[in-house]
Parts: sequence; structure tokens; C-alpha cells
Amino acid sequence: MSTAPETPAGAPGADAGEMSYVYAVGREGPALDGLAARLAGVDGRPLRPVAGGGLCALVSPVPADAFSERGLAAQMEDLDRLEAVARAHHAVVDAAFAETSVLPMRLATVYLDDARVAAMLVGQRDQFQELLGRLEGHVELGVKVYADPRAAATAPADPAAATSSGAGAGRAYLRRRQAQQRDSQDVYQAASDLAARAAHLAEGVASSRAVHRPQQGQLAARAGVNVTNEAYLVPRDHAARLHRELAALADGAPGVAIEVTGPWAPYSFATAVVAEGADGGGPR
Repeated sequence: MSTAPETPAGAPGADAGEMSYVYAVGREGPALDGLAARLAGVDGRPLRPVAGGGLCALVSPVPADAFSERGLAAQMEDLDRLEAVARAHHAVVDAAFAETSVLPMRLATVYLDDARVAAMLVGQRDQFQELLGRLEGHVELGVKVYADPRAAATAPADPAAATSSGAGAGRAYLRRRQAQQRDSQDVYQAASDLAARAAHLAEGVASSRAVHRPQQGQLAARAGVNVTNEAYLVPRDHAARLHRELAALADGAPGVAIEVTGPWAPYSFATAVVAEGADGGGPR
């Protein structure tokens, strides 16, 4: 962590025991000022607007020991705590996005004090203003395609063969294994085809596309394997129609599913530029 510049006593963010947690950045004006006056952030701490370069960041104080690199690493190991921080973060972003164009910050983006936040806004002013202009009037839709070969498993053609013994049992086992392999290959091919159709449909409407790493384990929302995990930046006026059309691509094929989520604030298209220079443990 870098050393903080001198901050006048009594100024926001001057408490050495606190850091400034940044939720979102938008254009300076009454919209974000009003939101800050009525919203709360992580742990119910009050929000405040921090201005710089014609921009405004929504900020709340957080304990420095808990949001330093070491402190945040410890918090992230506690899934209940991680969920609480994420919920508070997204609640602020969603409330802001409902009223004005904002750039969502990555989870746990923190600076030593408000002076550092203002300097970040000034330093990245041109980039932020350009991005706000590009994202204005747009929302994000998420598209995930899943393959679950177990849901399409072929039952034995002759149930009696499954209980036979000797050479017949061996041949029956091999046939079942071959059928399972064919089923698995067919399901993954069907999922790949579905993902391609979804991408083709979205490309006719979306302004941009982001490809994320497929989710695994507890992060996956459905049974089976998450084959593709993508996000699309879509004009707000077309989002509902595209959502319906993407969801309708699922044709009931066994073992294949598509999940369409949103509309969301455009996290996938706004956060990459934001965390450079953050002073805490948040993503850089």
C-alpha cells in the first residue's frame, strides 16, 4: 500500500483508521449527490459524494484494518462476510444505475482517503467521460449455456442385459459405455451449437460482447457444466426483447440449457479501467 498524502484535519477521509470505499463513478451533479444522502453502503455506513474533474464517486468509510490487503484477504475467506459486502456493494450500484449513468467499481475498490479518490477521478477523467458516453442508455445481459450429459443418459435397451452375467454382461457394459460416450458428445455439441446461435442473435443487437471464464462448482447456477459465460452490452430499449429471444433458443434438448440474466448495470464493460491505483486489497 502506498503512503497517503497529507489530508487536512477534519476533512473527509482524514481518519487514519478509515479508508474510502468506492462503489460507482458518474458525472458530477444533483443525481449522485441526492443518492449519497439517502443510501448506505457496506456495514450500513453512510455514503458521501466525492467530486473531481467534473465526475463524482459514491464513497463510504470502511475500517482500514479490515480493508487493507491483508484484512480484505481474511474477509474474502469468510463466505458469509463476502456475500454481505457484495450485497451492499451491488445495492448501491443498482440504486445509482436506476437513476443515472454510472461506472460500477469492482468489489472492494478502496483508497486511503477521499483526496486519493478525487485525484483518481481527475487522473482518469477523459477515460471515464468517454466510457460514460459509450455506456449511457445501455444495460448488460448475461448469457450462460450449460451441458449436463447425465440428464440425457441413454437407458439400457434391454433391462435384462444389465443383470446378466459372463460374456454377455461384459458386452452389455461396453454397449452402455459407448452409448454414454455418444450421449455426452451429443450434449456438448448441442450446447456448443446453442451458444453459437445465442452469440449470433445477440450480435445483431448488442454494442459489445464480453467473454468470461465459465463458472464451476458452487459458482455455477445449474447442474452440469457451464460451457459458455458471456455478457452483452445492449441498448436499454432493446433489452427486454433480446432477453425473450435468447431464452426462447432453448428447445428442450435433453441435457442442454441456457440462462439469460439481467438487465444489469454494465459491470463487464465498465470496471476494467477503474481499479488502477487503488490503495487497498481490492482488485487492480
